[in-house]
Amino acid sequence: MTFIQVMTPRGRLSVEQRRKLATTLTDAVLIPEVGRLAPEARRGYQVHFVERELDMIAHGGELLCDRPSDVMVLDVAVMDCCWTREDRAAVIRNLLAALADACEMEAPSPAWWVNFRVIEEGCWGSRGGVLSFLDILDQGASVFPPERAAAIRTALAVKCDR
Repeated sequence: MTFIQVMTPRGRLSVEQRRKLATTLTDAVLIPEVGRLAPEARRGYQVHFVERELDMIAHGGELLCDRPSDVMVLDVAVMDCCWTREDRAAVIRNLLAALADACEMEAPSPAWWVNFRVIEEGCWGSRGGVLSFLDILDQGASVFPPERAAAIRTALAVKCDR
């Protein structure tokens, strides 16, 4: 279960760009998390696009209505599994590359920021209760390569034993 919120100034992204980003942002997180592209796993990901008026965003101490800037914030919340520093860095790079591609830019704007948050085991609710990444593994074991599933189970066992 992954949640990606994309906050932009109103009108920054077209419907076509959001349509493309719905898939590319999902895959930017899914591939490092699952260990491969697994389109059937996309159902566990949500992307929310939130637009703000220019007078509701400030950058560098000034409202965007007074001094325009190409700002965006992506807030990514993922379930705890075995997110290594390299995994997190790959996700952040993937997200920024997907944004740049959708916006037809050679490189991401320095004013595009990504927050990567790991929701601790036991702190994610769905399906009427608390959901564990182990539940995801049990229900969708065929999506995960065996070595990735084993790494996740080991990492969660270590964290839950603390």
